[in-house]
Amino acid sequence: MDRPLVAIVGPTASGKSELALRVAEAFSGEIVNCDALQLYRGFDIGTAKTPADARRGIPHHLLDALDPPMSFSAGDYARAAQEIIFGISSRGHLPLVVGGTGFYLRALLEGLPALPGRDDLLRKKLSRREQRRPGTLHQLLTRLDPASATRIHPRDIQKTTRALEVRLLTGAALPAPTVAVPLRGFTLFQIVLAPERNLLADSIATRTRQMFAAGLVEEVRRLLEQGLSGEEKPFESLGYKQALAYLRGQISLEQAVESTTIETRQYAKRQLTWFRGASKRDARICWFTGFGSDPAIAQACLEALGKFLSE
Repeated sequence: MDRPLVAIVGPTASGKSELALRVAEAFSGEIVNCDALQLYRGFDIGTAKTPADARRGIPHHLLDALDPPMSFSAGDYARAAQEIIFGISSRGHLPLVVGGTGFYLRALLEGLPALPGRDDLLRKKLSRREQRRPGTLHQLLTRLDPASATRIHPRDIQKTTRALEVRLLTGAALPAPTVAVPLRGFTLFQIVLAPERNLLADSIATRTRQMFAAGLVEEVRRLLEQGLSGEEKPFESLGYKQALAYLRGQISLEQAVESTTIETRQYAKRQLTWFRGASKRDARICWFTGFGSDPAIAQACLEALGKFLSE
């Protein structure tokens, strides 16, 4: 018999972590992080990482698992998370996958074809090419691997770079997703939090101000003082790249806050688009229009999950 697996996903600032804690308390759960940035040690404030003293004694996995210079692909995540999920389930607890990195979640649930690892030198060359002539990477992908190019948005530099990396390293096109082997042995119940757009925008603005007020700039300064260069991948993320630009004198603090707020709203929109696309492929997804921190929404999620677990 398949074992239960729960995923709690949604855009940034939608209250996923708060809801996950309530679910874990109610159903003996353990939380598996599915946020790409929360994997990294030292990147705490800008990731809204749940502090250790606020985790209510609930085990959290794949938090602070990597040093900043390390890379971690979706395939790496899927392998690590699968092992953890099987371990949680074997202990008789409920695995809760929580986060907003949709590609990591899909890699975990649907699997990924066997692919080569990252080639940082090649990626740097591709990045310089894109910086000189924006749009050139997708044009190159269209010429070398037209099938992959049609599946990837021209502005999605990350996916375009990965597809080109695979093509150039292997001489073959990026395999279709259908080649992958999905996670087996579990029945999924997936919760998507989708607050009303204006309310989510307000939440993002508030949380961004709180992050800077809580010491995001000081956190970045401390990371640099510990020997990081600022070129590590986590510094490319929202909030951190703006704080770094402020420390380098490139923008004002006000501009850093404003830029983070605007780009985070745009990112949240892309996250919702991703999960809507996933919903079209999977009927096991339940949408809740509100924040996970809202007691009424939390109660509705608990009731729906309780029904799922009793079936």
